[in-house]
This record gives sequence, C-alpha cells and structure tokens, in this order.
Amino acid sequence: MDTKTQLTDAVKEAMKSGDTQRRDTLRMALAAIKQIEVDKRISVDEAGVLAILQKEIKTRREALEEAKAADRADLAAAAQAEINILNVFLPKSLSADELRALVQATIAETGAAAPADMGKVMKALLPKIAGRAPGDQVSALVRELLAS
Repeated sequence: MDTKTQLTDAVKEAMKSGDTQRRDTLRMALAAIKQIEVDKRISVDEAGVLAILQKEIKTRREALEEAKAADRADLAAAAQAEINILNVFLPKSLSADELRALVQATIAETGAAAPADMGKVMKALLPKIAGRAPGDQVSALVRELLAS
C-alpha cells in the first residue's frame, strides 16, 4: 500500500477514534500533497509524497525551534506531536554511518572529485535515499566529502 493511501486510511481511523490532533495533522499533510497535484497538474508518485512529508516535518521542526526560543512549551509540544505523527509514515531513517557509506559509494560511482561535481552526485544519490534522510543533511555531507 502506498503512503498516500496509508495517510487517507489513518485520517479515517483518527476520525473514528476521535483523535483530533492526529486527524488534523494528517489532513494538513494530505492537503499539501493535493496542493502540489493541483498546482502542477500531476499525480504525485511515492517519492514525491515522501518528499512532501519530509518538507512538512522540516516546517514543524522549525516551528518547534521557534516555540522553544519563545519559551512556549504548549506550541513546542504540539509541534513535536505533529512530527511524531508524520514520522510514522516515512521509511526508517538511515544512520549517520549508513548515509556516509551511501554518499561515498555514489561519489565513487559518479567519479566526482571536486565540489563542482556536487550536482552530479546529488542527482544520482537522491533516488537512493528517497525519504530516508533530510536533503540538507545529505547535501552538507556530500559537500564535506567532496571538499576533502
């Protein structure tokens, strides 16, 4: 079953159980997916759904940091709960060692030798990662390894 269908089913379950926070969080994620589909006139594939979920989680992490900085424990708790709800639908994250090994293998595979080759490495690497690591973390690691 694809992630989009899992999200839809989870919304229905949350509605039946009366879990309003889970329902609302999942509806926001589905709305973000639908917005992309309408704007671009496409049907979002599995990789696209995972990318949208990661973007939603990133947004909530930023909100969490802002809430902590503003000393708003209520907002921080809500953002953390939303992150936990959305994380259930992402594939298991890569560990730092697994990610480093995958990046090194892709660098060797593409023959990249300098930071100028970063685009070539990222193009080959992102389909392999597919939602299992944040893009900013991946690009920072690729930049670091190409610079050394």
